[in-house]
Amino acid sequence: MKRRWFRAIRLRALGPVALAASLFAALACACPVVAQSGAAASAKAAQSFRIAGTLVNAVTGDPVSGAVVAVLDSDGTRRIASTETSDDGKFALDGLGAAKYALTASKRGYITGSYMQHGEYSSAVVTGPEHETERLVFRLEPTATIYGAVTADSGDAVQGATVLLFAKPKGHEPGARIAEAGSVETDDTGAYEFAHLEAGTYYVVVQARPWYAIHRVFASTQAVSSNDAASALDVAYPITYYDSNTDEASAAPIALTAGSRVEANIDLHAVPALHLKIQAPRKADGTLAVPELRETLFGVAISGGVESEQPVFHTGAGIMEVDGLAPGRYELTQGNPRRVAELDAETSESVDPSLGTSAVTVTGTLVSAAGAPLGGEARAILTPADGKAGRSEMNARVEQGSFGFTAVTSGSWTLRVVGDEHELPIESITLGDRKVAGNRFTVTDQPIALKVTVDENPLRVEGFAKKDGKGMAGAMVVLVPKNLALFPALARRDQSDSDGSFSLRDVAPGVYTVVAIENAWDDFDWSRPEVIGRYLSGGVAVTVSGGQNARVKLNEPVAVQPR
Repeated sequence: MKRRWFRAIRLRALGPVALAASLFAALACACPVVAQSGAAASAKAAQSFRIAGTLVNAVTGDPVSGAVVAVLDSDGTRRIASTETSDDGKFALDGLGAAKYALTASKRGYITGSYMQHGEYSSAVVTGPEHETERLVFRLEPTATIYGAVTADSGDAVQGATVLLFAKPKGHEPGARIAEAGSVETDDTGAYEFAHLEAGTYYVVVQARPWYAIHRVFASTQAVSSNDAASALDVAYPITYYDSNTDEASAAPIALTAGSRVEANIDLHAVPALHLKIQAPRKADGTLAVPELRETLFGVAISGGVESEQPVFHTGAGIMEVDGLAPGRYELTQGNPRRVAELDAETSESVDPSLGTSAVTVTGTLVSAAGAPLGGEARAILTPADGKAGRSEMNARVEQGSFGFTAVTSGSWTLRVVGDEHELPIESITLGDRKVAGNRFTVTDQPIALKVTVDENPLRVEGFAKKDGKGMAGAMVVLVPKNLALFPALARRDQSDSDGSFSLRDVAPGVYTVVAIENAWDDFDWSRPEVIGRYLSGGVAVTVSGGQNARVKLNEPVAVQPR
């Protein structure tokens, strides 16, 4: 703009009177330009926004100083700006554009968290001229700790014991189970510690081996005897749960609150080791059908539970012997064809080859809704759906659109397919000439091949959750399929952002209702159709069709309902 202003003076400057006239005219012409430039500057300034507030301890409410508060892009992958909280917990991040940001905070002694976080969900902060983002209260949860010592019968410390931490699921996710949350080894004083834990319910389990144990190996024709001196050293530690018992059903849960430290000491008691003889028949190709024995904790098979370093094979008799086994619960896969048994090992024995449930192979191929085969990398996850004990979740890689599981027992199972970036919604599963909607199917005593129809381009359903006409942050938003029998496969959740906006991802085509519920994150069993069904009349219906744009936007806001 300046360049044009000087050019106008130069063309018209000839005499004093003309010069004065020209200057006056030029200045008169320049005034609107200056005003316009000022307006542009003001408009630019108006596009600069602030996110500010106070970071407080979620338990005590006290301000948290010296913490790093950062804004990231809406995907949480790129840091935009950061600052440190003052002595009174205040923070301010200036110069932000109108956008949606993830807001995080971190400090030693606290769980690094996001604004209004509930498990994997949180609320983004939306800036703009109509949004108030300068008086936020960000609650950060202090870390909790479980610690203790592992001792033996003599009272001596047990060094090198493996201490496993299991966490009870939170949030009532469909199919969620108690899962391993970490493991450590005891030091030379028998001490262990799990730090930086979130509040929740935990179980502590110890695996160890007596340092002095000498396991005898018995030939298949020999009887197992406990009358000689050597048998005194043929001992093992059973899996032991806090509070020092070996019965999983009696394992004491540890209710850990934010910021707490709980001591959990565990005493181990050596017992006579067991010896199992398991048949290992030959397959058609002449190889042995080697038995597999895995210890189970909370229905999950784990490795490392079998103490025998090298099982003894008696190939002539087709027998495998496992020595030095601790009493406990195991998952045994044996025979040809395979059988899977839940084995409560209490005494040395020869295992009945007919023990267990017949197991079959389950194979599958992934196809799109149009029937085309799918490529790319993914994982297929098979989870027992009927809650039978002793059956573990199974994982398999999807290669060139195909996957397979061995030794799957009869019963009801659910299937999930997880890609690199998101879960692929399963529309239907075809078994032979029978097609079932959703991701649940039944295994019988025959091998089965599945054709799994997935949506390779899952959609998003977007909208706003409002209360009293205003966008509400922190509401639980649930996408509920019309057919409630498909709820575990097709339901989706999100948490509303600071302006009430939400985005339900990985949605398969179908007919749904979107509901929003206030204060529903703590101890609310949203996964039960009969519970979520009470809110459907207050929701917003939406039909998602294949071939739509990636984002389906609701035409009206979803009213936030009280819990």
